[in-house]
Amino acid sequence: MEEKKLFIKEVMPGIFLMDEAHEATGYLVVGNERACVIDTMNGYNDLYQAVRELTRKPLTVVNTHGHPDHIFGNMFFQEAYLHPADRELARMFIEDREYRKMLEARKKTFPPFKDILPGDTIDLGGRTLEIFGLPGHTPGGILLLLREDRILFTGDSINHHLWMQLDGCLTMKRFLSELDKVMFLQERADIILHGHAQDKDDISLLRCMRDGVKEICSGMTKQDLPYQWFGGTALQHPFQCDPDKHYQQEDHVICYRACNVGS
Repeated sequence: MEEKKLFIKEVMPGIFLMDEAHEATGYLVVGNERACVIDTMNGYNDLYQAVRELTRKPLTVVNTHGHPDHIFGNMFFQEAYLHPADRELARMFIEDREYRKMLEARKKTFPPFKDILPGDTIDLGGRTLEIFGLPGHTPGGILLLLREDRILFTGDSINHHLWMQLDGCLTMKRFLSELDKVMFLQERADIILHGHAQDKDDISLLRCMRDGVKEICSGMTKQDLPYQWFGGTALQHPFQCDPDKHYQQEDHVICYRACNVGS
């Protein structure tokens, strides 16, 4: 696979945003004793070497969910944590013929997954990541709350361009129920860093996106437009964010299938 540009910036002391070719974003959180890599992106670059230029501390690797643009870079590490509900999803992508060819060309093997579950914590020394479940975009999506810095790492589960039209996504009504279970996190975090970000977002993105999901479930969709993607045609529902808060982009949409609003 062709190496593509990896953009790295320190968004806060010891917290690094790693933007791989503007296609996917991972993060490095450095504590006093350990460091954590959150999502390894597409594997275009040797992420282990890139991280080692930033810290020499022992590493923990966590995948927020099982999609390829969040796990393929695991090949540069010895192990990674993933929610068990996403194991089968991840296996499907890992066994893809083209990806196996890439592993062979790089003389790499894909490392084993270890389970991570809601309620687990990762102690980095002076910084603690707490795990929360948010099934929806995938069955095993997780959020990671960096308690001391009040940052919520959300993968693709909460972002400005949410994909809920994929096979395996929860129905919109079930996703709304799952979102309601984690709304308390808006009182425990100030910032969201998601899986395709190039900067920070205000925590209110969580509430605003949740309200957009509720609009879909309530049938407020007459103005929704078609959304063309590699799997066909879905719908896209715009949602509004607070005008007085900081967001890294101005457009906000939820993509979904009309047949998957559900009950």
